Amino acid sequence: MGLFDFFKKDKDSKEQQQALDEGLQKTKTNFFDQLSKAVVGKSTVDEAVLDDLETLLVHADVGIDTTVKVIDRIEKRVARDKYVSTNELDRILREEIVGLLDANTETTGSRAILDRPDSPGHPFVIMVVGVNGVGKTTTIGKLAHRFHSAGKKVVLGAADTFRAAAVDQLIVWGQRVGVPVISHGMNTDPASVAYDAVQKGVEMGADVVIIDTAGRLHNKVNLMNELSKIKRVMQKVIPEAPHEVLLVLDGSTGQNAFLQAKEFTRATEVTALAITKLDGTAKGGVVIGISDQFSIPVRYIGVGEKMTDLQLFDRHTFVNSLFKK
Repeated sequence: MGLFDFFKKDKDSKEQQQALDEGLQKTKTNFFDQLSKAVVGKSTVDEAVLDDLETLLVHADVGIDTTVKVIDRIEKRVARDKYVSTNELDRILREEIVGLLDANTETTGSRAILDRPDSPGHPFVIMVVGVNGVGKTTTIGKLAHRFHSAGKKVVLGAADTFRAAAVDQLIVWGQRVGVPVISHGMNTDPASVAYDAVQKGVEMGADVVIIDTAGRLHNKVNLMNELSKIKRVMQKVIPEAPHEVLLVLDGSTGQNAFLQAKEFTRATEVTALAITKLDGTAKGGVVIGISDQFSIPVRYIGVGEKMTDLQLFDRHTFVNSLFKK
């Protein structure tokens, strides 16, 4: 790495940290303002403080089950250490949240493509799922930009053929990023689009093929059948495809994101998560709850509108930013 590359990487890292800090600002302000009020005038973490903390975590959309886990862990530490001051609460809460996220963290999958020097001989296929309006197609465009900027060959497949806007939007993203988009237009067979996109990826020696799929939960059986068909036809080209099924969720929808995760994990084998729109919500705790409750790693988070604002999720960086005052 040259000196210029080193400083550019350092600058990019600082810009990403700033974007993350700003994206989580609403969550931080809402949560820690309330937490400060809950502990004012108290020197130790007692039952009343824990009750207030439980309420705050639920309001931040961490989720009831995950909140109970966090509170239980803190209660055990308080009982073990006999005396825990309220000044220590931030540190303990941070450690327990990182501990929960540790259980569902991995650096394999699509993020590992950025680190490998050469393609293994066939493209890594990502099938992207999620309901309309969560930022699915935009996430695909930003993913394509991330891979393309890292020198990887990328092919996009516009298999959300039930919405003309989705097809057109992906084509525009392909033009912006500078990568080919395979499209058969609206009301065509999604599986056929996926097949041709994977085939094109193989022919051009691509590193990554990203397939957009229809974003609706009209009927679980139909959804399952459609996604299964897309998988089967891709496997005619690459038997292991898709290598990753990425579920995109809108972090600002709170409990609706939990419900969507439940439906999609029932309909298909989701292997990774991308949680978007964290810059527009005071409920960034949804990242913690969904990762914990579904035992699926969060791969990417969206913290802004810019093409570079889809970030690789790092549990330590995320929690440190969340607790930064």
